[in-house]
Amino acid sequence: MHGKNVIVTGAASGLGKATAQVLAGAGAAIAIIDVNESGAKAVADEINGRGGRAVNIHGDITRRESAHALFGKAVDSLGRIHGLINNAGIYPRRPIFEITDDEWNASLAVNVRGLYHMMVAAVQHMRSVGGGRIVNIASIDAFKAHPKNTHYAATKAAVVSLTKSFGLEAAPLGILVNAVAPGPIATETAKVMGFLPEIERTTPIGKAAAPEDIAEVLMFLVSDRNRYMVGETVVVAGGYYIP
Repeated sequence: MHGKNVIVTGAASGLGKATAQVLAGAGAAIAIIDVNESGAKAVADEINGRGGRAVNIHGDITRRESAHALFGKAVDSLGRIHGLINNAGIYPRRPIFEITDDEWNASLAVNVRGLYHMMVAAVQHMRSVGGGRIVNIASIDAFKAHPKNTHYAATKAAVVSLTKSFGLEAAPLGILVNAVAPGPIATETAKVMGFLPEIERTTPIGKAAAPEDIAEVLMFLVSDRNRYMVGETVVVAGGYYIP
């Protein structure tokens, strides 16, 4: 990753934070885009304090104009962007018959529309500079029934579909678009929500993934070592879900 510049959205905490740290540790310069300004700054400061390079960019990806402006700020700060990891997302659990219009709108805005806007901005930039890599965060919930969180699962199914369509369109431009569908991840948020023990009991490997376990897979997909994957969604779930 030395000499590579990568944008990670939603990197103020959780999987995004771990991904930014893993990539920075491997030599990449990181642009953190997040609505959580203080959290993003703390992650950037930590990376810079360890001798890496990171900038935090505060803003909203759910509108085209602001998403493209945020991407432009990353270019201004780092130069050519070699990779985008679309990690930003929300996870509001709600029983299937109780999802409100506001909850649908919020989930679609961040998990689908924001991801789409960032991909468009990335393709427009990357095709003019010789290519790049885009990696989207989907979920195993895209592939399995999830009545406790139907709107989240539906948005992640949309991510899988967008990854296929963008993969087909962008590959001739030298841009490889793929996704990762994690299973249970032991983030602080997941620990607080309390559902990990139940999932871990039915996971053959016996535990939830550490965020770094997923970040290592993301690093491969966003690097030049990924030379032949197009529109694919890689399931990383410890056997909890096998397609």
